[in-house]
Amino acid sequence: MRRPRPERPGPGQESVWEYPRPPALEETHELVEVELGGVVVARSTRGWRVLETSHPPTYYLPREAFVDGALVPTQGSSHCEWKGQAAYADLHGGGRVAPRAAWTYPDPTPAFAALADAWAVMPGLVDECRVDGEVVRAQDGGFYGGWITDRVVGPFKGSPGSWGW
Repeated sequence: MRRPRPERPGPGQESVWEYPRPPALEETHELVEVELGGVVVARSTRGWRVLETSHPPTYYLPREAFVDGALVPTQGSSHCEWKGQAAYADLHGGGRVAPRAAWTYPDPTPAFAALADAWAVMPGLVDECRVDGEVVRAQDGGFYGGWITDRVVGPFKGSPGSWGW
C-alpha cells in the first residue's frame, strides 16, 4: 500500500491530514447552498463541518435550510462508527430527483448530538454545491460525501489506491 504524501497548505488553507480521528464537529457560518434542477433547494449560514483525517469536510445543514418537499425519505440505512445510524432521503428540486443524495443521523452519538435533524448532501449527485459562493468539487469514489474547496488540501481518501489509508 502506497502511503500518501500530505500536500503543504498555503495561506488560509487547511490540510485534511491535520484533521483528527475520531472526527471533530465544527459549527460554521459560511453561506452553504445546494442546487438541483436549476433551483436552490437548500441555503443557510448555520451549519456544521465534520472534519476527519484524510477527508475533505462534510457539510451538514439544519432541516429548515431545505425548501419544502426537497427531502423525501427513502429506504436504506448505513452505520458510521463515529456518528451512528444514518437515514437517507431523495433530493427533489426543479423537476429533478437525486436518489439517496442526502442523509441524516436521527439519533446521533453524543459527540455528534448537534447533527440531530441536520442533513448532508453528496455534491456529486446534485447540480452544484457552494460554500461562500465557491463551487464545491465532489470527493472521489462515490462513497464519501466530502466537499472539496480551495480551502482544503489533500490528498483525499476516495481516490484510486486510497482504500487502505
